[in-house]
Amino acid sequence: MKLRDIAHIRTGDKGNVCNIAVILYDPVNFDALKAKLTSSVVKNFYCEQCRGEVKRYEVPSIGALNFVLSNALDGGVTRSLAIDRHGKSLGMALGELEL
Repeated sequence: MKLRDIAHIRTGDKGNVCNIAVILYDPVNFDALKAKLTSSVVKNFYCEQCRGEVKRYEVPSIGALNFVLSNALDGGVTRSLAIDRHGKSLGMALGELEL
């Protein structure tokens, strides 16, 4: 199954940092998601876009994982020449990850 089949994915940006929240439709699957969706998996998935570290924060009360990708937006909104300077497509791409 793909990540998008079991979770909402939201993104945000601040400078050259992309924030990706993965929020389960059913929090009962939280432990399984934690085991599968690690910082290393996300870093590997974005190996071409993210040139910095990936930190994962857990929010078990709502069944969510929040990933902070440093140096991932090619300089950020005001500096990047990329089409997706805010990183919105990064969240949609993560939804395609096979679990």
